[in-house]
Amino acid sequence: MRHALGVDFPGKTLGVRAIVADVVLEGIGRDAWHRFGSEMGQIMLCPLAGTELFQVQGPVPQEGDVDLSADALTALVRKRTGRDFMVRSVTWASAYSMNARLAGRYQIGRVFLAGDAAHTHPPTGGQGLNTSVQDSYNLGWKLAAVLRGAPQKLLATYEAERRPIAAGMLGLATRLLDEVKRGAMRRGRATRQIDLGYPDSSLALHMRSGQGAQAGDRARDAPVRGAAGQPTRLFSLFRGPHWTLLGCEADRAAVAPRPDLHVHIIGRRGDIEDDGGHFRDAYGVSRGDWVLVRPDGYVGAVVGADSVPLIKQYLAEVGITASQ
Repeated sequence: MRHALGVDFPGKTLGVRAIVADVVLEGIGRDAWHRFGSEMGQIMLCPLAGTELFQVQGPVPQEGDVDLSADALTALVRKRTGRDFMVRSVTWASAYSMNARLAGRYQIGRVFLAGDAAHTHPPTGGQGLNTSVQDSYNLGWKLAAVLRGAPQKLLATYEAERRPIAAGMLGLATRLLDEVKRGAMRRGRATRQIDLGYPDSSLALHMRSGQGAQAGDRARDAPVRGAAGQPTRLFSLFRGPHWTLLGCEADRAAVAPRPDLHVHIIGRRGDIEDDGGHFRDAYGVSRGDWVLVRPDGYVGAVVGADSVPLIKQYLAEVGITASQ
């Protein structure tokens, strides 16, 4: 597809060939991800939750055929672990060469690249799937918005937001691969991707600086209560393909109802109680402030009561208009 579209896929082959196999493995506990050996002699055995399977991962020689039968994998596992484990059956297996590559463009007319078509990572740090799922959600809500009447220019923000993220994750995964080669990889906070955001996006309406959540940040969670006192969380309010507008003891009438926008007033006389002050602390807001959260869980804007017209303009520009 990339070749047909004339899209470059620059990067490099990383000089590591490996196997990955989903197998029924006997003789080892399922309570941990097991790792044995180092460098070219290492092997990892990961229990796959919700199944009876383990995933076997490990480097293999760059050249030659690789036998991925149950007998051959049993021999490999025993050699590298020194334990009497047994591969009873193989559900799926593959040998592959690791690459770090990033597509030159994510959008070509009406065609969009996402996931492995847009970037390929070494498996270190588990960044490929995480990055791909976020690509898909980012693009998905924007496509849906344009189909409902939002301006076409909204689609251009997909590449602008997601390609720099993939570039950073390629660098992280490659550095972690170098650590694996040295037998010293440690998965830190960066591999969770929870600190990533889009502060430079055209969809980030910056109206303040300093403490608290900023436009483009990943929206923050906090424990709150419903009007009847039932415990809930902000993440529960965000869950779904809608936009969410949170008003801190704000005037609900300031923003008219709109399809695909859920409005919650937090505080006295609102539908959500923040008796512990967790919402205020997490977002750094005060009475009259508004927080707009995108369908993918990122902050679009944090504004005061005097800037409500900017929220209305922002919503109109992403296709969220007031009901007639």
